[in-house]
Amino acid sequence: MIKLKFLKTRHPGGGSLLLAVHFYGLPGAAPLIPSTALGVLLLILSSLLAYAGIRRSLRNASLFLSLCLTISVFWCGYGVVFILGGQGVLNDTGDFRNALVPGLVTFTLALLIIAVVGFLCREVILAMIASAVSLASAHEVAMHYSTAFGSSAVACNYMIVCLVGGYFALGRILYFLTKEKIALPGTDLAKKKTREQIQSTSGSVNHFAVTGLILNMLSASVFGCRLLGITGKLFIGQVPWLWAAGIYQIGICILSYRAMDVLMATFFGFTSILKFAGGYCLLYPIWQPEEPSFPTPFLVVFSILFVVLALFLTLKSPVDGLYLLFYVAYCIALACRPKGFFEGGPQGVDVAIFVASALMALIHLYNVKASAKIPTGKGAVKALLARSSFLKLREGADLHAPYLGYSKYADAEVLGYACSVLASFAVTMTGDPQAPLATVVIPWVVVAGGILKLLSGSVAFARGKTLESSAFILYAVMWIIWGLTRYGGLYGTTRSFHAAAGIIAFMLFNGFIVFCTLFLNIAWFFYSLAFSLIAVSFLLEAIHALPAGYDVAATLIFGLVSFYCFLSALFNSIFEGSCLPMGRAIVQLSGVGGGMTKCLHLPARKASSVKRIADILKNGGTCGIPTDTVYVLVAACNRPDAVEKAHHSKRQAQDRPMSLWISSLKQLEPAKHLFAPLLWDFMEAAWPSPISLVVPRGEWVDFLGMKDSAKYVGTPQSIAVRIPDCSVTTHLIDLVGPIVVTSANPTGEADTTHHNQVYAKLGDKVDAVLCDGPSPENIASTVVDCTKIDSGNIGFFRVGIIPKSQVLQILEQVQKKHKLVPASGTCTTKGEEEHLNHSHAVHNGVGTAASEETVPVQSPDDGCENHTRL
Repeated sequence: MIKLKFLKTRHPGGGSLLLAVHFYGLPGAAPLIPSTALGVLLLILSSLLAYAGIRRSLRNASLFLSLCLTISVFWCGYGVVFILGGQGVLNDTGDFRNALVPGLVTFTLALLIIAVVGFLCREVILAMIASAVSLASAHEVAMHYSTAFGSSAVACNYMIVCLVGGYFALGRILYFLTKEKIALPGTDLAKKKTREQIQSTSGSVNHFAVTGLILNMLSASVFGCRLLGITGKLFIGQVPWLWAAGIYQIGICILSYRAMDVLMATFFGFTSILKFAGGYCLLYPIWQPEEPSFPTPFLVVFSILFVVLALFLTLKSPVDGLYLLFYVAYCIALACRPKGFFEGGPQGVDVAIFVASALMALIHLYNVKASAKIPTGKGAVKALLARSSFLKLREGADLHAPYLGYSKYADAEVLGYACSVLASFAVTMTGDPQAPLATVVIPWVVVAGGILKLLSGSVAFARGKTLESSAFILYAVMWIIWGLTRYGGLYGTTRSFHAAAGIIAFMLFNGFIVFCTLFLNIAWFFYSLAFSLIAVSFLLEAIHALPAGYDVAATLIFGLVSFYCFLSALFNSIFEGSCLPMGRAIVQLSGVGGGMTKCLHLPARKASSVKRIADILKNGGTCGIPTDTVYVLVAACNRPDAVEKAHHSKRQAQDRPMSLWISSLKQLEPAKHLFAPLLWDFMEAAWPSPISLVVPRGEWVDFLGMKDSAKYVGTPQSIAVRIPDCSVTTHLIDLVGPIVVTSANPTGEADTTHHNQVYAKLGDKVDAVLCDGPSPENIASTVVDCTKIDSGNIGFFRVGIIPKSQVLQILEQVQKKHKLVPASGTCTTKGEEEHLNHSHAVHNGVGTAASEETVPVQSPDDGCENHTRL
């Protein structure tokens, strides 16, 4: 652990030491560290620094996160430029300067912003590191334009980073070696994270947005510097900055989903497409003399998607919504210029984006760290919508609750549908057979329709949406293969048969998806069916039988259907209700409720989740909860309506009643006089444990408040009672009182061993699920018949995880306390079989109780003819 913490604090110092050595030795004839080696080392350190920042983000250290990721991007692009220089790619005069300056200008300003916020918020150590790297970048820019500035100033600034980083690392090592007793000034992060943690619990805060905005500055700087004359040309040397920004932007997109920020995650996904396309355009002249052209329909549609996203983002933050309008103008400028990235109009918008991104980064970073906020108008739109009865913003902890399970990511379907729109309109442009790579369709289709759709499919899978995930991944693979084959020069007459065979295989897979969407909803059915039209157009083109206009019609239909799904997903993620519904399933199956409505899925590790489950139970709800074996369905005893609801949700017969759970014998204390003293002491000695005791039914049941619903619990002769050996469950019972329990699966089906299965099996019949992952045990509990314990005899309905000898030992100790002759455990005789067939035992495993079914089985352990099985 100490080594890990040391690595997290030494990454800036390690890279800065390399650069300090490099610039101190720069005036010499040959550099002390070869350019290629320096570039590779910077790439390694940039990846370690990104890892350190993301790991620290789990503790909400936003300034540390922003600093680490910003320097990581800096060194990533910086390192690749050094590698290009070392390999002789940057040979012309001024190439090295033209390649480095756009990145240096960006990170000079970005790190200055981080330093200012750091000083204002008293994060002095981090602010000193940021300001030193910012000054080093500024001196390096000056050094490239004036010989009066030597490299020593750059080296001195990097030495400051080394010294401050070394001090910070020493403080953290002492902090952990002394078990938090010694903390050097400015190195105790534990005290500084308290406010941010409180802030993050009060609402969703996207700590990664600042880095995403800095990446927008970086890509805008490449083209803006050319317009302003800071750099002489656009060429391959600037591709590392653009593609490093694109790769990191995809990472920020994923991390924004992790922060439950759907709108900003979608925005960062969109901007990553532009970064990859810009890099491709600068790379293209290597093998072709002309500059690549742009498909106008794609850019027009892209601007429309930005407008829609800006409108929805304005509802949460008007300033962020206005910022997105710069990208609307950018897409329009690119659409008006066939050679977009190389012409003045789009580059002018790039300059505006650079300035706006810097201001937005400052606002976001300061508002997260400081107590006084820069106003962004968040409350204004919210107050207006509060007066509307038609539109109501969705809020609360269950805003991104998945259909199945507790996911760590927000829903990514908005981005998935948007990518379908972009990819479909991108392929409307016919490629030039003589120069197939002359169109920018490749990054438009491969990145938008492929890479980002794969991302959407992965997030959908994490949220339990298996069908949607499979469809997104299949379509992503199709867009990538067809884009590279058709528009990458790999397609030809000789390969038409092979291409047709592959497309037919995709069509068969998609046919299965179309069939499955009959059971999902109408929108998904038309979405998958429309993609079949796209696949047919691909097939007809492969065999040279494509009718005129069919491909355009197919892409228009698919694009419009995808656009409706995009709008519907946006509305559903922002507003309560369904303004643009996805529709119900075309084919309804009885007993299948999964995916129809959402129930709460709450993490069991949070005390607030247990409290919410307790409130639901007190209000008459039924919930699925974990135990130390399988999941069970529970209801509060003092809510007869809930007990009856739980009984009917299982479709149980009268001879399969429910069990009773308590958290301690104090809950039965008012009825203690109704229990035999030996039985009471035996219960006290046996619990909490994986032992369920079937006790005689009596007047004590009336103390539980079940009223008429008591007939569903136990049999007329007995009731199975248990104190579970599970801290989460007993804490819940402490809050609610005694509960009735049954297995969380329809009678006759397999046990429920994961929170995903509770909702999948019981559909919308449960009000909430307390999620704790897979069940830890699948070994049956031991069920003991205590109805005749006064005579010194006990029976065993089932010998499970606790052996018979241990139960008998407990009984023997209790009997000695009562000065009785120890009784040997007697197995139930055939004369008692009828009674046992109506007795109640606890479900499989430690600390679990539920209804039982009696199954005649010869027991190898005790010779009993009846075993119980849930």
